[in-house]
Amino acid sequence: MKNDEEQIRGLVTNWMQATKAGDVEMLLGLMTDDVVFLLPGQPPMDKQTFAAAAKVQSTGNAPAFEGTSEIQEVRILGDWAYLWTRLTVEATFPDGRPAMKRAGHTLSILRKESGKWRLARDANMLTSVEPQGARQP
Repeated sequence: MKNDEEQIRGLVTNWMQATKAGDVEMLLGLMTDDVVFLLPGQPPMDKQTFAAAAKVQSTGNAPAFEGTSEIQEVRILGDWAYLWTRLTVEATFPDGRPAMKRAGHTLSILRKESGKWRLARDANMLTSVEPQGARQP
């Protein structure tokens, strides 16, 4: 189990690094073919839709991403596992638009395929974070 947990934590680290680098192929390799992403106010997203959106974002005008993922819990149940994290992501746009920061929790389900853990389901519950001083008293 310890080795499985280390692999799962490594998947999260690799995901964050690939996102920052804009490495779409790495991201696609970290998920199952039947992956489903759940996002607030949007229809579920499958792997093809994710790939198309990620490839558009990896063009020359793509935002730069920074983020932190703090794993709160990992549970392993045979070839399935779940984890939840506290995630913060900030996108900085090359055209000078204000940076966008989102934070919140994610709940992810992973499946072990051919000895490797991959993301199978992900519920992303991030919300916008206002910059300091943005609100008027």
